[in-house]
Amino acid sequence: MDYLMNILTECWRLLNEMSPYLLLGFLLAGLMHEFVPSGLYRKYLSGRNLRSVFWAAALGVPLPLCSCGVIPTAMSLRREGASRGATVSFLIATPQTGVDSIIATYSLMGLPFALIRPLAALVTAIFGGALVTAGEQKDEIRISLSETPQHEHHSEDDEHEGFAHRLQEAVEYGFLEMMEDIGKWLVVGLVVAGLITALVPDAWFTAFRGNTLMSILFVLVFAIPMYLCATGSIPIAVALMMKGLTPGAALVLLMAGPASNMASILVIRKVLGHRTLLLYLLSIVGGAVLFGLGIDWLLPREWFTSALVGHEACCSEGPGWFSILCTCLMILLLLNALSPVRLWKGHHAHCHCHHCEAEEGACQVQQYKIGGMHCSHCAANAEKAIRSVPGVEHASVSLEDGRASIEGEFDEQEVRQAVEALGFTFENE
Repeated sequence: MDYLMNILTECWRLLNEMSPYLLLGFLLAGLMHEFVPSGLYRKYLSGRNLRSVFWAAALGVPLPLCSCGVIPTAMSLRREGASRGATVSFLIATPQTGVDSIIATYSLMGLPFALIRPLAALVTAIFGGALVTAGEQKDEIRISLSETPQHEHHSEDDEHEGFAHRLQEAVEYGFLEMMEDIGKWLVVGLVVAGLITALVPDAWFTAFRGNTLMSILFVLVFAIPMYLCATGSIPIAVALMMKGLTPGAALVLLMAGPASNMASILVIRKVLGHRTLLLYLLSIVGGAVLFGLGIDWLLPREWFTSALVGHEACCSEGPGWFSILCTCLMILLLLNALSPVRLWKGHHAHCHCHHCEAEEGACQVQQYKIGGMHCSHCAANAEKAIRSVPGVEHASVSLEDGRASIEGEFDEQEVRQAVEALGFTFENE
């Protein structure tokens, strides 16, 4: 019983410290999603040169995409003309950080980590994209569905949305859709951190104390194949540092954990090829190790451990009322995101075909099953790819049941190619 109380106490402490910054980060993420034009990301990524690689990394660093959501987004950019090098640069930079995770990093790990984390993501992404661009052949097989240009369907409502409506959309995206995407993994990260702190004896990490190479190798073994989101990895990194792992090893976890997992590895191998996959992994592992060694060997350790001392001092004082209020709000949002019956839903949690909304049963559509979607970004990219197929009049993708509802006179094979190009599966019902 004491162990359970220790775990719950540690989870409560971490959530109290993170929740005000998490809520701010989710709000900023929603504002970016709604008010930054999506065409901005495609405009600068089409060139097969270092300029497109740089812009892919620079645009990816603040973008609030989870580790699974970045895969279909990157594949969609690739379909729309982004170079192979820019796609890899985007894949490396985006899941490592985001405006939400940068703020959350500052809340638990201090300013030095909050500054070095996006810098490491930027440099690693540029390096990986440059490697791919240098070896990119002119006769490469480009991902495209047809020789005709892609097109999108826009409703009149989208063109005449007012500021208040767009602000509402931003809030819904930040606090509902993003919470649905990463809420589960944030809870997993908090629980794992609580388990490490409460149950793992300090003696188990004696071999890693002050040993940078051993700490980094230990972290890499489970960080590469394991799914960790950028925000959920923060409490785990803090718990490992409190047990004796070096700050450099903690940074390796923050970089390699979110940037790579088995899902991304399999999709990149399928869509971009074995060679690109090897360069992708080499860039992540090499960049994480070099930055980890640099932190431990070149920078004062106190820069990265002083925040932990501050947290221990705060524990004795207890959280303030504002932190408790934010924590209660976070818990409500997490319960809503993880509950089978949700009080509030994001846009891609249900069908939102305009015809179906206007007159129930009037919309005669064809139904298909899409496999491999894990978040609202997956559903949004699948829906966007389907709508780009000539002949599709309306399309709606439900994340909850993995179903696509499509209306129009279209070629089913083209729809299948559009969906599978993003790394998903496509089946008839």
